[in-house]
Amino acid sequence: MKKILLFLFLGAVGFTAYSCDNDDDVVVAKDYDTINQSFDISPTFTKVTDNLYRWSDSFKSPLIQSDMVLVYMQVDTNGGSPVWRLLPFTYYVGNVNNDAVDYINEFSKTGVTININSTSTFSLTANPSYYQNKNFRVLILPANGTGTGGAKMAKGSTVDYNDYKSVIQYYNIDESKIKTK
Repeated sequence: MKKILLFLFLGAVGFTAYSCDNDDDVVVAKDYDTINQSFDISPTFTKVTDNLYRWSDSFKSPLIQSDMVLVYMQVDTNGGSPVWRLLPFTYYVGNVNNDAVDYINEFSKTGVTININSTSTFSLTANPSYYQNKNFRVLILPANGTGTGGAKMAKGSTVDYNDYKSVIQYYNIDESKIKTK
C-alpha cells in the first residue's frame, strides 16, 4: 500500500509541476480564412430614387464572421497622392437649406454596397457630380488582428480606422498591389 501511495504522490507532484509551467510564448497563428484584400472602384451608381443612388458588388467567396470591410472615398489629392475618407461620410452642400449628401457603405458575408443619399430637398439626379466620377477604395480585413500572410500585429497596438495611412501600415497593405475592379 505504501508503494502505491508513493507512486500516486510522485504522479501528482509531476502533474502539478508540469501544469504550472508559466511559459507564455507568443504563438503566431496563421489566418487561412482571410488575407487582406483591397481594390479600387469608380462605380456607376444606379438610381433608386431622386435622393438615393446605389452600387453593389458580390465577393468571389463569402467572408467569415469576424472579417470587416472598410470603404474609403477619395475626397482630394495632396501632392499627387489621393486623400481618403472613411465611410460613412456626410458632405454638407453649403446651400441655404443646409442640404447634405451621405456616403454610406454596408457589407455582408457575400458583398458590399455603397449608398449615396441626400436630404429630401436636394436632388442627386439634378446634381450628378455627387455620385459620378467618384473613386473608392475597398479594404477587406481580417478582424482577428493579423495582417498579410498572417503576420501578427504588435501586442497592444491599435489602429485608427479613420486614418487611412494608419490602417495601411497596421495591416501591412502594399498599395502598389491594389488593383482597380
